[in-house]
Amino acid sequence: MRFLLLIITSFIFANSSANNPSIEEVRNLFQKAAKDEVLCKKLIVNLQVYNENNNTSLAAYKACGIMMMAKYVVSPINKLSKFNEGKNLLEKCIEKDNRNVEIRFLRFTVQSNAPKFLGYSSSMLLDKNFILNALPSINDKQLKNIVISFLKSSSYLTNTEKQKLIS
Repeated sequence: MRFLLLIITSFIFANSSANNPSIEEVRNLFQKAAKDEVLCKKLIVNLQVYNENNNTSLAAYKACGIMMMAKYVVSPINKLSKFNEGKNLLEKCIEKDNRNVEIRFLRFTVQSNAPKFLGYSSSMLLDKNFILNALPSINDKQLKNIVISFLKSSSYLTNTEKQKLIS
């Protein structure tokens, strides 16, 4: 009986850890999801259990995935609904964890790419300055490379700011 209980416990533990994606996996999937509807849906499903109360970083990626789904739906009403659903979750994540560079970076990327008529750009300057100031203290090499790569191509940074990224 103990052996059976041990096997069942091991199986449950193995399955639960398989369902918890690493932040590196999520980042990679997120970058691909921007160009692939199936991967966008996979990102959202993989992160379904996360919210602003149990994991702000993963919930922020889910929020961005939900906003990305807006480009894959046909109806303008559904597009706006998806965008607003994701935006609301992302803002909750930032409210809960406003010193998190990765979440602020995600909002900056969304606001940089969101159509102007949506009016979702009020935090761009604040986030840009926060990210630029926090950049030297980012220890996660993957995240730092992603941030620098995006910032180098951003039209929202001055040439002087971009030069500082290189040095």
